[in-house]
Amino acid sequence: MGDLYLPDNGADKIPVVVMVHGGGWQQQFDMTYFDPISQAVADRGIAVWNIEYRRGTGNFRDTLADVDNATEALANTVQEAAGGRLDLDRVHVAGHSAGGQLAAWLAGRHTLDASAPGATPRIMPRTATIMAGVFDMARAANIGGDTLVPAFLGGMPQQVPDRYELASPIEHLPVGVEVTAIHGDADRTVSVNQSTAYVEAANAAGDTAEAIIVPGAGHSAFTDQGSVAWRTTVDVIAAHAATLG
Repeated sequence: MGDLYLPDNGADKIPVVVMVHGGGWQQQFDMTYFDPISQAVADRGIAVWNIEYRRGTGNFRDTLADVDNATEALANTVQEAAGGRLDLDRVHVAGHSAGGQLAAWLAGRHTLDASAPGATPRIMPRTATIMAGVFDMARAANIGGDTLVPAFLGGMPQQVPDRYELASPIEHLPVGVEVTAIHGDADRTVSVNQSTAYVEAANAAGDTAEAIIVPGAGHSAFTDQGSVAWRTTVDVIAAHAATLG
């Protein structure tokens, strides 16, 4: 279900970040590529719960249920593994690419209809840091030409509109969660417009959201430990966690 990273400072009641890896919701990409950034955040004195979920074509409801269940596990099995050190009033979510969609979805799942996966969460994030995330699934499929989104949701927006509405974070505004969307302006995989349009819509709906655009950064910059995108992300996550009092 996930790997837990605990800081070495021995502190009690530490904030915790739920990390959600990307990879286009495809089987071949798992949470291991998020190990380095998880450790980097833990080195800042923050607990990290780097989660796994089912992936693959047409498996979207299981995927959503899995990220919800993994987040809810903070209240029991993960807290037990942490020796009761986690401050569950200071939960943060972060995700990259497809994981950005899932992290943003986690931040808004409490707004969903009762029949939806994750609609009655016990664990609610206070903030979200989204790296090159897919906020508007229909926009990605219709305008961006993204083939992974229709594969994940099992069709184009006009074919399965309810699935797009359920999975798209932009459809759930306002969510009452502070969101920072970090995106490279040289991203050729997920358009930077995904982040800027979401932030504009979130602020218009009354939420607190900001976009940080990293000049020259591509989609994979968030996995490069020497990049500005990486350093910016770790700094933003740490800043959010430090102010969750």
